[in-house]
Amino acid sequence: MTLTSGDPAPDFALPTTDGATATARSEGAEQPLVVAFWCNHCPYVRAWEDRFNDVAREYGGRARFVAINANDPESYPADSFEAMVEHAREKAFAFTYAFDESQDVPRAYGAERTPELFVFGPGTGLAYHGAIDDSRDADAVRASYLRDALDAVLTGGAPEVTDTAAVGCTIKWRR
Repeated sequence: MTLTSGDPAPDFALPTTDGATATARSEGAEQPLVVAFWCNHCPYVRAWEDRFNDVAREYGGRARFVAINANDPESYPADSFEAMVEHAREKAFAFTYAFDESQDVPRAYGAERTPELFVFGPGTGLAYHGAIDDSRDADAVRASYLRDALDAVLTGGAPEVTDTAAVGCTIKWRR
């Protein structure tokens, strides 16, 4: 299943690196929600993670950010929950980092890559799906899709760009 524009965020209840539980429909549901499929080991995630963290800091309090690692930790030990806790602490993530051992959440969203983002407006559903911006290289960014989507939904509008290709590693499914 792949989400389309206007679809609501499929709910989830996942353990987070800070000992809480992340959900799509929790406190702050009146704010935009950014769901990012994420992991520790992917070089594409690593290239974008500081920029994503910066956006989470900048829009914190006005939008909720949940990054979900659904990779198989048996095949990719760097993506284990314990490694996630350590990495989140080292990088001082400003976003919630959750683990989906079941791999049900990326299936519900139709996610295939890390990083892959879904931005939901409060009461309006899916407003944007795709990449954080248009370049893996921070110095070459010309379009900031995530910021543009958040700015649009925060003012009650729709982003000009609603879908881009998610560029990154594939989600590492259990065999």
